[in-house]
Amino acid sequence: MYLLIPAAGMGKRMGSNRNKLLLEVRSQPIIAWTLKAAAAASTIEWIGIISQPSDWPDFKAILADLKLSKPVELITGGSTRQESVYNGLQALPPAAEQVLIHDGARCLVTPDLLNSCAEAIRQCPGLIAAVPVKDTIKVVDENGIIQSTPDRQQLWAAQTPQGFNVKLLKQCHAEGVRQGWEVTDDAALFEMCGIEVQIVPGEETNLKLTTPQDLAIAEFILSSRGW
Repeated sequence: MYLLIPAAGMGKRMGSNRNKLLLEVRSQPIIAWTLKAAAAASTIEWIGIISQPSDWPDFKAILADLKLSKPVELITGGSTRQESVYNGLQALPPAAEQVLIHDGARCLVTPDLLNSCAEAIRQCPGLIAAVPVKDTIKVVDENGIIQSTPDRQQLWAAQTPQGFNVKLLKQCHAEGVRQGWEVTDDAALFEMCGIEVQIVPGEETNLKLTTPQDLAIAEFILSSRGW
């Protein structure tokens, strides 16, 4: 299985003036934990890190320390996540028929979840890891007035990995460029193109590190795992 890791964003909400994936948790950069999980997943055979060239010296130093046995390629990122994934798809080896896309900031993903998604994507055109929503969700208008309360049983919180048929995802990205669509994940492109996306049960600990508080939570989770 081929894995793309979008890693081109900045850490504004993290209060950082550089790529937040270079911040440390338990004395290692966030991206290092993501890469170690990918390296430990038996199904992953190739990794592409989509990032800005200005971060490449740091990423190369991290890769040198990790000494991964799997090939890792650095790919130039775009100005948005959507553009970055588009670039990543063009850089996939020609043999890639399916791909997993996993946000670098979700460094708490386990190898088991990566393997589950890699196995499932061989049987469907698209999938996402997700967990059922626990909180009651309110739909609110621009004035802060509640408009409705969706049925929680039908709500799932999207995570990554997200997996796709490479040929179909390239077609959806091309259509997104043609139509001027702006989306926050690749599953939305499949939805807009009328292609089914299925759910694979995610992990409650598979958090996206966004704020300084998330770093403390990640520290605790990694420590509890003995990592």
